[in-house]
Amino acid sequence: MKTASSGKRATSNALAGLLAPLLAACGSAAGGPEALPGVSRVALRPPADFAFDSLDDRPVSAEATRGKPTVIAFVTTASLPAQAQVDFLVAMAKHDADRVNYAVVALEQTENRELVEIYKKSLSIPFPVAIADSRTMTGTGAFGDVSAVPVTLMLDRAGRVVWRVEGRVAKSSELRAAMHGL
Repeated sequence: MKTASSGKRATSNALAGLLAPLLAACGSAAGGPEALPGVSRVALRPPADFAFDSLDDRPVSAEATRGKPTVIAFVTTASLPAQAQVDFLVAMAKHDADRVNYAVVALEQTENRELVEIYKKSLSIPFPVAIADSRTMTGTGAFGDVSAVPVTLMLDRAGRVVWRVEGRVAKSSELRAAMHGL
């Protein structure tokens, strides 16, 4: 004999079965789009508090990035994938630097500042470039472990990390899709 509660449970299970593929395809399932390795939609947390030593007078800090979506790439000067990531960001910034903040943070010791300046110049980076602080270098900074370069993350207008990809290059189309609605 079928009871009302077992009928509701069966309907609920059938609905969940139908919706699961749709939610996964839309990236609404926990952990984000499963088809893209290294990508995560990050649960909203308090805004990140950070300030890095910029190579010029344009600050790379929580305060300076508030109000616009922000893309930050953590790189090393020796990483070819990190260089490719920077190339994608440079191309994107040509089209929307007025609406989106871009920044590169080099995971280099402060005594390598001249090397980072050469890196910036050789890649024609038009947006701020900074050197990571000691907490970021050890993985205890505002963004956690960023050693699997490149690490590219996106902050919403309030400064909360909402998207992150690590250990691979995020192409412009992927970044723009993640940026949609910010």
